[in-house]
Amino acid sequence: MIFNVIEVLLLLFLVGCAVLVVLHRSTMITILTYMGFSVVMSVIWLTLQAPDLAITEAAVGAGVSTVLYFLALRKIRELSEHCDEDETGKEEGK
Repeated sequence: MIFNVIEVLLLLFLVGCAVLVVLHRSTMITILTYMGFSVVMSVIWLTLQAPDLAITEAAVGAGVSTVLYFLALRKIRELSEHCDEDETGKEEGK
């Protein structure tokens, strides 16, 4: 009985994370929510007695993917700052 309640709560959390990822405007919040989704998904794999999938989900979903998203976000911000500096220099040169 208690496991059914926990499983339902985990599944509701997954649905909430999925909705938040789609609807939120902040990229940082979206990445963190995706990481939470992956962690909860790995717990669900453990409850389904699939530890190999749980470890893979935790390592790839919550670990490697999140790091890659943060690196891409940092690179995008650096590029946009560089473009802003170039446009400011062009306007001053007129």
